[in-house]
Amino acid sequence: MKIFSAQQMRMADEATMVSAKITSLELMERAATQIFNLLHSRLQGSPIMIHVFCGIGNNGGDGLVVSRLLLEHGYNVRTYIVNFSDNRSKEFLSNYDRLKEIAKDWPIQLKCEEDFPQLKREDMIIDAIFGIGLNRPLVPWVVSLIKHLNTSRCFKLSIDIPSGLYSDKAPDNPEGVIFANVTVTFQLPKLVFFLPETGMYTQDLEVIDIGLDRNFLMQNPGVGVLINKNEVLPLYRPRHKFSHKGTYGHCVVIGGSYGKMGSVVLATKAALTTGAGLVTAYIPECGYEVLQTAVPEAMVIADSDDELEEITLDFKPAAIGIGIGLGTGEKTISAFEEFLKENTSPLVIDADGINILAKKPEFLEKLPKKTILTPHPKELERLVGKWKGDFDKIKKTKAFSKQHDCIVLIKGANSITVFEDQLYVNNTGNPGMATAGSGDVLTGMITSLLSQGYDPLHAAVFGVYLHGSSGDIAVQKTGFEGLIASEILSHIGPAFIELFKTPNIEGQQEK
Repeated sequence: MKIFSAQQMRMADEATMVSAKITSLELMERAATQIFNLLHSRLQGSPIMIHVFCGIGNNGGDGLVVSRLLLEHGYNVRTYIVNFSDNRSKEFLSNYDRLKEIAKDWPIQLKCEEDFPQLKREDMIIDAIFGIGLNRPLVPWVVSLIKHLNTSRCFKLSIDIPSGLYSDKAPDNPEGVIFANVTVTFQLPKLVFFLPETGMYTQDLEVIDIGLDRNFLMQNPGVGVLINKNEVLPLYRPRHKFSHKGTYGHCVVIGGSYGKMGSVVLATKAALTTGAGLVTAYIPECGYEVLQTAVPEAMVIADSDDELEEITLDFKPAAIGIGIGLGTGEKTISAFEEFLKENTSPLVIDADGINILAKKPEFLEKLPKKTILTPHPKELERLVGKWKGDFDKIKKTKAFSKQHDCIVLIKGANSITVFEDQLYVNNTGNPGMATAGSGDVLTGMITSLLSQGYDPLHAAVFGVYLHGSSGDIAVQKTGFEGLIASEILSHIGPAFIELFKTPNIEGQQEK
């Protein structure tokens, strides 16, 4: 599913009006009717009081249509007009008149704090104040209104986007944004729903199809892609009956130092469990017995005692994952530099490998094209510099990716794979995965996929999805607090199985 900017959504509206030969008013009616249908299917005529707060633009027009349809179906509705300006859209005015024709009570005008209505906890609020068109700071009394709505503890549904959010930057005042229980957005999701600064304003997201022009949606790349099962299934490379371990590549996991061998154990196991034919762990001698005992399926090459002082391979691996538990001592940095000079294999760099690159940015010029970097937030900051917010972080990461022809992962609740100007926003994973070793498992998984012949971008996107899915399956048994990296690793197999389940098959199995 694509992610569009506010400007792209406006262009999609225009293309739809031309192709479908409809007016903007008819498109608004179509969109708002879909909102009503969703509400009606859930409420089933419930006698609760529904408060609809409408702005004076097109988002407010959507709210007026929803108010009218609710009234026509016998719901208890009070409609409010948030008069923050003298400018009104034509669609708003048309739907305002249509609502007045059928409403027993005309919409209530709000112009200051004294006009704010009393709200009961059991009431429902529909937020249609601003939408994606917001482009300036809110006037103070409107901020107070939003605070009033948030403190009411009513169930809140926002139309298209929680009011107070911009579509392309963080809010001016974090308290001046609706905290929506549900946001029902039109046709395609927006990037703000998936970023830490702005995603917190939406507890649940529903995307509804309002029939925007399919050709336009297909032909425009959007600002990103939301990665779900349907997006990763085409990436999967099926296995063949007459294949053997050599078919699926020999990958190498390089890392470890005294007291940090567990990270290499996790990455090595993850590489094997994700399907690499052969896996070698290249480690300091202090971890030799640990690796041979913990991962009997892996081969081990040991260097010096407590840290890697030399990285020399007498074969060319199908892929290499390097950096986990590596350390950043002078000898290790020197070994890392020499390794980069000689290496021609596809590469995944994590943890201390990234810290070394941040210390020695000249090493970046030695990376193979489409090297995959998997930093945690602090490691990313060391690479791209400090950022002012999530949108600035994405901008800096895009620039870094383009400058160094690499793929960079922005880890988070919705991890984002960045390659040049394109974003791939992952939709699996859970808070339990914020645990030590989770990233080591991911490094092993992506390295494994690379070794099996996946394109680097596909390996990163697929690996991140599968990693999150493994955590989602595991957390059903452990709970968030009980989830550890080993559990994520042990559920990689079930995540592959889940990838090919269909609702019909699941339903047949349950019968």
